[in-house]
Amino acid sequence: MSHTKLRVAICGGGVGGLTCAVALSRCSDVHVDVYEAAAEFTEVGAGIGVWPRTWKILCSLGLADDLCKIAIVPPTDEPKVAFHFRKGDQAQGIDFHTLVTPGGMLAFHRADFHAVLLRHLSPRCRTFTRKRLVSYHQNASSSHNSLSLRFHDGSTATCDLLIGADGVKSAARRILVEELAAVARAKGRGDIARQCLDAGPPKWSGTLAYRTIIPSDKLRHLLPNHRVLENPMVYFGKNTQLTVYPIARGKLINFAAMRARYDREYTTFDQPWVQDAPLDELLGDFEQWEPEVQALIKCIEKVNRWAIHTTLPLPSFVSGRVALLGDAAHAMMPYQGAGAGQAIEDAYVLSNVLADPRTTRSTLDRAMHAYDAVRRPFALRVQEASRENGLLYTLNFPGLIFDSRPSGGPARTPLSTANSILSTHHHSHSHPAHAGGGSHKAAPHGAGQSQQADERKLTEIRTRIQRNWKWAWETTVDADVQRALRMLSDTGPPRPA
Repeated sequence: MSHTKLRVAICGGGVGGLTCAVALSRCSDVHVDVYEAAAEFTEVGAGIGVWPRTWKILCSLGLADDLCKIAIVPPTDEPKVAFHFRKGDQAQGIDFHTLVTPGGMLAFHRADFHAVLLRHLSPRCRTFTRKRLVSYHQNASSSHNSLSLRFHDGSTATCDLLIGADGVKSAARRILVEELAAVARAKGRGDIARQCLDAGPPKWSGTLAYRTIIPSDKLRHLLPNHRVLENPMVYFGKNTQLTVYPIARGKLINFAAMRARYDREYTTFDQPWVQDAPLDELLGDFEQWEPEVQALIKCIEKVNRWAIHTTLPLPSFVSGRVALLGDAAHAMMPYQGAGAGQAIEDAYVLSNVLADPRTTRSTLDRAMHAYDAVRRPFALRVQEASRENGLLYTLNFPGLIFDSRPSGGPARTPLSTANSILSTHHHSHSHPAHAGGGSHKAAPHGAGQSQQADERKLTEIRTRIQRNWKWAWETTVDADVQRALRMLSDTGPPRPA
């Protein structure tokens, strides 16, 4: 039996937490315990998109064969349509771009993807359910500097390293920001301490998402040649947006409609974050949209409403022997399909530095610094790009605003049921950063000039979106991993967390 160099506790059994567990459980000298808050290991949500950068990580972890079995089409490096872009908030929609990338976007049913991760856990990895983390304490005076964990059911555990993968409502993040603030106060930086504490809690993005899955056969019966049956689509509209694509090997359609109010960004949403919603609430926002969008909505039997929450940037993803990953570190808007991929990247880089022979209990600080130095800047750039893409998808980007009356259709209803909810269920504690610009309107033009102006705007929108997104297929994580591993040989003192 090999010597155990590290005891790692992963709190959170979602995509990021389980990916990290799969990677670490292959190391014979790292003991891994996974603690999941729910009664069973399961994923909330319908679809998950994987871009080439993330796919290469999954291949290196030995997951490719099983994931290929549940993908819509087998992965390839050949150019492939990732999404068709269409302005749909009018009587006759406008196609304005086809996003073609190497391999396109691989689409999976989230539950199927999650099941593959579970099957690839090593028998050495212990899993626990009904274990919601409440708090942790770093025992600096302990002989092994171990951590104490306390769970909601009153039970406790210890570990050498805690990985907080417990989502946007992360308990690990809440305590970590308190530790960062305490360090800042000790250095006389009360301003930094206040910024840390303000960045701790998740913030409502001002966006409501309506999510469901549609049986493909139902859509095919209603509209046999509907483009979504074969092609992933992004429909753009003022303050509203729709992303739909096939999953489960084409048997289902993943449906996600967004309703944005950027004047409510960084406020508090005081209803349940996820709940069933009446279909009329969704219909009110799309009643003036083109027929092919109406056909999708007619196929919906039940829809969930999600209040999309994000997190503000932290000065560090680590504190002592605690590291955050995934939504606990950088919850982001869904407009690049990158949330799960970024959690997988976190897990991959962190597992590589922990598995390295140079990482032991005595050198763990250096490994934590390497993870934070490599992953935090990249993940935060993706987070900001995802937010910008949201402004572009909902036609709210400053200077690229469309007239509120869509061409080819009547004036839109000024206030829908969902808009009423957005206006009512918040507290006006707006964060000063990132003005949304959602209330601006384009100046009126003649019909010909207006059409030309709209075409220029759509060209600029697709150019910006592609520029923001190209990291997902033009780069790999390999260089980041190598940079992190080189930091393990740094002979200088590790940077304080």
